[in-house]
Amino acid sequence: MPPSRHDVQYATVHGHRRAYVKVGQGPVLLLLHGLGCDHTTWSPVIDALARRYTVLAPDLLGHGLSDKPRADYSVGGYANGMRDLLTVLGVDKVTVVGHSFGGGIAMQFAYQFPERTERLVLVASGGLGPEVSPAIRAITTPGFHQAMGLLTLPGVRHLGVAGLRRLAALPTSATRDLGEVADIYDSFKDPHARAAIRHVVSAVVDWKGQIVTMADRAYLTQAMPMCVVWGRNDQVIPVRHANNAAALAPGARVEVIPNSGHFPHKDHPERFAKIVHDFVRRTQPASYSRSRWRRLLAQAPTGAVAPAAPALQLAEAAPGA
Repeated sequence: MPPSRHDVQYATVHGHRRAYVKVGQGPVLLLLHGLGCDHTTWSPVIDALARRYTVLAPDLLGHGLSDKPRADYSVGGYANGMRDLLTVLGVDKVTVVGHSFGGGIAMQFAYQFPERTERLVLVASGGLGPEVSPAIRAITTPGFHQAMGLLTLPGVRHLGVAGLRRLAALPTSATRDLGEVADIYDSFKDPHARAAIRHVVSAVVDWKGQIVTMADRAYLTQAMPMCVVWGRNDQVIPVRHANNAAALAPGARVEVIPNSGHFPHKDHPERFAKIVHDFVRRTQPASYSRSRWRRLLAQAPTGAVAPAAPALQLAEAAPGA
């Protein structure tokens, strides 16, 4: 992955070393990256956010500079790991911001630890519908580990990475995310990273698409401010999943950023930082109440809640918004 612009620190939790960046002062924003990425995916927005907040951006276990053991790579396991890292670092409550797979972890964290979650920001998040890029589904197929071992041999990998970056430079929205894909592909040269990613994907995706969904627990967002941010030209998880979020959690703020792909925080960092700050500024942090949580659980809808996508007119973030 690209070199970090910020000082990387380490904490050992359950015997595994975890890398993280912590900068700024104020209320804590916990930034959770997506599949195959690391904290550097947030580099374009960390400094802007750190002017008002304490920004904590970890490398998830199995990613970046964190250890890559044979371990629990489920969404619930990651949420537990974030709870324990926060405890080690002396952080009590956070606004959790999750991108892609990190969005699924953010939702799970908010569900498991509502007493430690002030707000929820989902960025092109998983867990809002079944559709996902065929490239991610392919990771679950037999032989992926062996095939990627061949494709990441030095000469082949260098050609592949260079080709992806050339495609990313083309003036078309269809290839805008391939620069980040090139970094992920390059990271697969580490067999431990490949194995970790395969375990991660197998826990949340099968050949039909995404398995894990927030649909059956979306009613719990009544107790927590939620913002959803998406890129209009997302080629990894379709932007219509933002409609699903609006249908599942009617109180959520939804922002669709034009001329942006799967990484809106990288495509338009200033606009993204402004959206996050405006959301935090305009909302009161959730205050956990066991009695309210019990009441919500007791009044839960019966049966699965389908993530229907009605024809909602989602507001697009205006330039400078």
